[in-house]
Amino acid sequence: MYTQPMLESAKIIEAARASGQKPPRLSAEEKKKLLVDFHPDYRESSFQTLQIGPNAGEKAPIELAEMLHSNSLVYRKSLQSNLSCVLTALNRGGASPNYDTDVLIIGGGGAGASAAIEAHHAGARVTIITKLRMGDANSMMAEGGIQAADKANDSPARHYLDAYGGGHYAAKPELLKRLVMDGPEAIDWLSDLGVLFDKEPDGTFITNHGGGTSRKRMHACADYTGAEIMRVLRDEVRCLGIPIVEYTAAIELLTDENGCVSGALLMNMLTERYEIARAKTIILATGGAGRMHYNGFPTSNHYGATADGLVLAYRAGAKLLYQEALQYHPTGVAYPSQLFGALVTEKVRALGAGLFNVNGEAFVHPLETRDVVSAAIMRECGERRKGIAVSSASAVWLDSPNIDLLHGEDHIEKTLPGMLRMFMNYGIDMRKTPILVYPTLHYQNGGIEIEPDGSTPKIPNLYVAGEAVGGIHGRNRLMGNSLLDIIVFGRLTGKNAAKKAREITPGKLDLQHVEDYAKTLAEKGIVTGKASPLLLPDYTSS
Repeated sequence: MYTQPMLESAKIIEAARASGQKPPRLSAEEKKKLLVDFHPDYRESSFQTLQIGPNAGEKAPIELAEMLHSNSLVYRKSLQSNLSCVLTALNRGGASPNYDTDVLIIGGGGAGASAAIEAHHAGARVTIITKLRMGDANSMMAEGGIQAADKANDSPARHYLDAYGGGHYAAKPELLKRLVMDGPEAIDWLSDLGVLFDKEPDGTFITNHGGGTSRKRMHACADYTGAEIMRVLRDEVRCLGIPIVEYTAAIELLTDENGCVSGALLMNMLTERYEIARAKTIILATGGAGRMHYNGFPTSNHYGATADGLVLAYRAGAKLLYQEALQYHPTGVAYPSQLFGALVTEKVRALGAGLFNVNGEAFVHPLETRDVVSAAIMRECGERRKGIAVSSASAVWLDSPNIDLLHGEDHIEKTLPGMLRMFMNYGIDMRKTPILVYPTLHYQNGGIEIEPDGSTPKIPNLYVAGEAVGGIHGRNRLMGNSLLDIIVFGRLTGKNAAKKAREITPGKLDLQHVEDYAKTLAEKGIVTGKASPLLLPDYTSS
């Protein structure tokens, strides 16, 4: 429950709401200055220059750079010598891999599931490897909705312009074009599979605005859109009989004598037993990096979001794109502390909840792009010292009661049931009192560079889909485009990886690229004392 000072502060918001004050609209120059002054992406102390690999000389978040500057997990527990014997036996035909498949999908979220379904329908033998359970992914946790321009007053061209501008004109045009052009079909595909999108009585999709959108194109399933999509995709994967290997992480890619990926070294997360998967093509769908806690921020991400795919692909020679661009969602829960960092979906603001500081001032339009709103909140809680004191630091008010005032009684209960229950568990009724928010680390805008077909330019037979990709959204992502990209590019890579697999005869499995990487680290005298990928966050020392 709120403390007495918080309740007194909340009364100021009631008065501000009644006054009808409007938040300021910022010019392009004002937005730029706000970002430069307050957003962590523009803070030089947040980054380190990479000394090795395809992006050497470029900056990366300090926590990611440490992983890229570390040796492989292969080198721990004398695994290397044992592994060499196993690979030799496999290559001579004296042993069989634990898994032998056409398309190996690493990751069990929305992108991995979509890819698996399409690869299966394309006739490929498919195996999914996931380090937690199938569906334990950021896809499951997405709340607000999925964008697609499928209304009469909208078009993929408008969607493109919104996303391109919102990403600071940095998206790869061919990737963004694919995203928006395939959007309407993706919604129909999901609906046909059984996703229960919100609809009018006549069956028309209900759509809403998101930050930075010029049209209402956000399709939702109340406030559990990701969970509903993942429910359907997971069920479809299982109904198709696609093998799923849970609690098993990929700790290294395996390549052949020609530098093509040809499998992966796996580790059972429960037993720490090592296994080999051989494949003709591989799809990395390993998701984001929120559990790296860049800049010490809390995160809305699931437990396994530790940038595994970026590390594995980079060590094999894949280039990263915009690895320094991260998304801090403006509205993470700031109070109560038990929910610190949990997502307060942008849908709350889309439905009419404004943002207010401790003085009851509406300091930013709530549907500016996410990076601008986040920077504005950081400014209020930092330089201007107009945040509300909470146990974690300070926060601002999000005026949730205004939703029912605008749309009628019980609208919150109907459209945000999950969030309402989440706060009610701690004695906070968001229908009657505003909620306290502060930015939370939410999305990995940058990732592995891909071609329009989902393949990586430098590594034959390796495909990437979902949040591990860089370039689709540019340097900032609009709400709803992440759920869209896991479907569009998941399906795309599944089809293309299956097609490519028909042409492939796997070569001899080796870890030469890992040995070469380790040699370069040693030559440069880089020693971190750690091994990568991280696999799971370590909270034992905090």
